[in-house]
Amino acid sequence: MNPCRIPRTTSTDKPNLIYILADDMGYGDLSCLNEKAQFKTVHLDRLARDGMRGADAHASSSVCTPSRYSLLTGRYNWRSVLKSGVTYGYSPPIIEKGRLTVASMLREQGWRTACVGKWHLGLEWALKDGGVASSDQDEAQVDFSAPVKGGPCDFGFDTFFGISASLDMPPYVYVKDDRVTSVPVRHVEPCRGMGFWRGGWIADDFKHEEVLTRLTTEVESLIGEYAKSDQPFFIYFPLPAPHTPILPTEPFRGKSGTNAYGDFCLQVDDTVGRVMHALKDNGLEENTIVIFTADNGCSPMADFEALARFGHHPSYTFRGMKSDIFEGGHRIPFVLRWPGVVPPDSVCAQTFCLSDLVATMAEITGFELPADAAEDSISNLSLWTQPAAALPVRDATVHHSINGSFSIRKGSWKLEMCPGSGGWSLPRGNTPEEIEGLPAIQLYDLGSDIGERHNRCAEHPEIVEELKALLTAYVNHGRSTPGKPQPNTGCKHWPQLHWLSEQAL
Repeated sequence: MNPCRIPRTTSTDKPNLIYILADDMGYGDLSCLNEKAQFKTVHLDRLARDGMRGADAHASSSVCTPSRYSLLTGRYNWRSVLKSGVTYGYSPPIIEKGRLTVASMLREQGWRTACVGKWHLGLEWALKDGGVASSDQDEAQVDFSAPVKGGPCDFGFDTFFGISASLDMPPYVYVKDDRVTSVPVRHVEPCRGMGFWRGGWIADDFKHEEVLTRLTTEVESLIGEYAKSDQPFFIYFPLPAPHTPILPTEPFRGKSGTNAYGDFCLQVDDTVGRVMHALKDNGLEENTIVIFTADNGCSPMADFEALARFGHHPSYTFRGMKSDIFEGGHRIPFVLRWPGVVPPDSVCAQTFCLSDLVATMAEITGFELPADAAEDSISNLSLWTQPAAALPVRDATVHHSINGSFSIRKGSWKLEMCPGSGGWSLPRGNTPEEIEGLPAIQLYDLGSDIGERHNRCAEHPEIVEELKALLTAYVNHGRSTPGKPQPNTGCKHWPQLHWLSEQAL
């Protein structure tokens, strides 16, 4: 018998929910997941002791914009208009108007909803001569005094405080709900190295090295405010760190014993500690679900060679990095705490995806998902309540790289529909010269080859065909879950899926 149970929800005991989403933090950067980590993430370790660690958790993509789309919508990112790459600071929204998100679902049921941090899913920046920006090329014509539309407040969030995209992408302004807090009047020059950022508009109230601290303070304030009411709340807290610019504040410099990236990871850990302290101080920690995870694997800007000299490996034992179709690109840290429901100090070895969070919260709250929502989301509640004994919930999981390459994982088998990494790791396989001599596709048995070094395509053509057919069906049906087939969004020309029928596109 499972000793944990889900409390019956009433108007006063519906669980609060906080997602803390790190930016470019590797599986191996958490000491609760990597015993050989060269620094201790003490607050995340405590969160793990109080709850569950995911050993086989995945983002839907190996880069940030698409994985955030899936987390919020429960739909694979490649079904959106964004078929490869990421958005930038002035890009238009990629979430479709009217699409259900976890925030809109919870708000409909009475939750207060807030987004604090890095949005990076596109915004509608008004132009001085009318219309909206379509890319960074429109920066000079943006009217920063006008409302900023198409952001979190249009997709289920009551309030937003944060930045438009990554901390290395202009405009360097804070957005409060649908207005910038200070109109930028000057440009900042680009910065190189680990403190990398692009040149562009910057507001007088914006300093890169202060952003993480300021955002954390905002979350602490929200928790204090929400504690005064019995109304449940959802806070989505997508961090700008440890992504570039890698700028740990003075108390953390040198603290990791590695490099600035390691120091920044410890500042992220401290951020988690501050959130947990705020919950405890306000009497909310027992009825709040806290999830810490990341949008993709670690970036090479962390300086892998320097970290390796200290014996630290952000990608743990996995091949690849952020951007790649390999495990290091999309296998991510995941720690969950829900007292009385999730067993303490537990580990879940089953495969799951961040897209599953929508269906999981739907089951917890008793919400019936419509046919045109959360098409790739499967409830993980059984994994949460019985992580050691739970059966698999996913038949298969689709992954996506920065150049739009696909893989599909079923059990221990992983089929990669590209000749190389599909990203930044060698061999990339992005040009005819790079492709020469590489296999067209790759098949790995992760049960015996977690490093993805031995291509088994020739030995198991039947598995190749089975997984290709399953991926084809997932695309054709517009969903990977049972239900009415749905259309995919976006372009007809989809070269990465040339072997699929056109009606799927």
